Amino acid sequence: MNTNSKEQLVTREGSRPASAEQRLKELGINLPAPPEPFGTYVEAVQTGNLLFLSGMLPTEGHGAKFIGRVGAEVDVESRRKAARLAALNVLAVARQHLGSLDKVTRIVRLGVSVATSGDVRDQPKVADAASELLQDIFGKDKRPCRLVYGVASLPLGIPVELEIIFEQAG
Repeated sequence: MNTNSKEQLVTREGSRPASAEQRLKELGINLPAPPEPFGTYVEAVQTGNLLFLSGMLPTEGHGAKFIGRVGAEVDVESRRKAARLAALNVLAVARQHLGSLDKVTRIVRLGVSVATSGDVRDQPKVADAASELLQDIFGKDKRPCRLVYGVASLPLGIPVELEIIFEQAG
């Protein structure tokens, strides 16, 4: 997508920003069904105006779509695809819990764990795929602070896990 079309997603006639739900449609993104928990926990907990999401994985149905560690079994680009799928699952759970992504007033924090082996230092490149999707949907003004970790192993052998906190209108 060129820069001009991205700008069109952010502003509309009269400089009115496009809503998150409008951006999804304009980008042709259909969210997956929200993932089911893989253990004894809930996918989302709201306290006050904050919505905390459990670790979101790159899953489809009830199984891992991507397996492997960066630097061992897989490369950075395929892990970016995994991070994007995990971010789509984030959006699906947030929409299910809030009723609409338009209720999000801010993405407060994004934590990204990337399974790596050896001396891999490309975790931020993997995390950027999730950050870029969230920015495309919510706009630059709602970008979160971010933590990126390289870890030895993640649930189901997946390569990336996202943790996110949203703020919603009170």
